[in-house]
Amino acid sequence: MTEFNTSISSQALTEEEVVQFLREQPDFFVKHEYLLNELKVPHESGSAISLGERQVQVFREHRDQLRTQLNEFIEAARDNDKHFEKSKRLLLNLLEVNGLDEVELVINSAFIDDEKIDFAKIVIFGDPDEYPATSIAIESRESARDALGTAIDSKNAVCGRFTDKQLDFIFHGDSKEVGSAAIIPLRNSELSGVFALGSKDEEHFDSAMGSLFLSYISDFITRLLPNLLMRSRSTVQQSKIPSLLD
Repeated sequence: MTEFNTSISSQALTEEEVVQFLREQPDFFVKHEYLLNELKVPHESGSAISLGERQVQVFREHRDQLRTQLNEFIEAARDNDKHFEKSKRLLLNLLEVNGLDEVELVINSAFIDDEKIDFAKIVIFGDPDEYPATSIAIESRESARDALGTAIDSKNAVCGRFTDKQLDFIFHGDSKEVGSAAIIPLRNSELSGVFALGSKDEEHFDSAMGSLFLSYISDFITRLLPNLLMRSRSTVQQSKIPSLLD
């Protein structure tokens, strides 16, 4: 303290020197607590308040910020819990499907009570002539590449707003009502199709949206597809074999 007082008497201190001194003496205001009420700092209202009052105000602002963050975490946890339960029910129901048509029915029924998800679609990439009996959209890879572009290159869900051409390809007659969507490639050894969810709300699916649960669902569908596709092709081939009674 003696050295500090000497420097005060010999020359005026710069702001940097004051800052440096306070950093080196972190307990300075503990020893001189009365100064907290004498020092004044500007306030948004235009009036000056003591440093002690400002410190209390900062603590309250920090508390309110932490409270807001905690509420956001709690809300996110509730949403994740809902997503988990919905995903679990959907995956269990998908285990029971016996054909391609049932996959889309199960998916639609899983999201029917979700007020933010209005459309659910699956598009399989392949030769439409091999699956004439299914109601699921079958499109060639060439047409998918032309319509969807780089949206099918990702390994994860692509969320946000898409072009009219992209939406028409997936949602067909419902495309005009889709404000935002999530497109999830169905990819195993190769790209076999896309699973897509659409919302009338333009803000529901955005580029920053987490896609963990959507990826789980698409991974599960991808594992089911080979057997379902093979079964569908076998059914078509058997229908072409002349009956022994003919």
